[in-house]
Amino acid sequence: MGDEWPRAAYLVLLLVAVGGYLVADMRRDPGKSLRQLLAWGMIVLGLIAGYGLWSDIRHQVAPRQIVEGDRIELPMASDGHFYVELALNDTPVTFMVDTGASGIALRQRDAERIGLRPGALDFVGFASTANGTVSTAPVRIDRVTLGDFTDRNVRAEVVEGELEISLLGMAYLRRFSRVGFEGETMVLER
Repeated sequence: MGDEWPRAAYLVLLLVAVGGYLVADMRRDPGKSLRQLLAWGMIVLGLIAGYGLWSDIRHQVAPRQIVEGDRIELPMASDGHFYVELALNDTPVTFMVDTGASGIALRQRDAERIGLRPGALDFVGFASTANGTVSTAPVRIDRVTLGDFTDRNVRAEVVEGELEISLLGMAYLRRFSRVGFEGETMVLER
């Protein structure tokens, strides 16, 4: 509760300020004030609905990988990167493809989701990143599945510092006979 009271005080202060403004504005032009209040209410409801529905519509808004036989197509996302979803030990994990990374770098949350316990790992390795040097723990992933392809006993590194997203580097990409680009699509073939 100790951390809650500053938030509560801030919200009460914000409510008093907004409420005071509304009362003063309602006295001048009640019709206009009600229309504006209704408009803002609709905007807030729209934002809440959009946030709640995002998990249902994100695959239609954001690009998805296409798997056709031994060909996988990864469309470029709006941020200019390529993302791929792999199943690690039957658990879906989203990766950003990083051709500058040598191996598979798992963030700790993803490691936990696939059954690894980051607290029990030995962080004895190091990796250089854009944000500096981080400690890593070598691990083996029983099954890595992408489309119809399953690789077993795949080497990866769990990063001690928290990554925003797990990274898929060249050690895994080398398993494909072809890694190329067709316009704004990364193509992987075996």
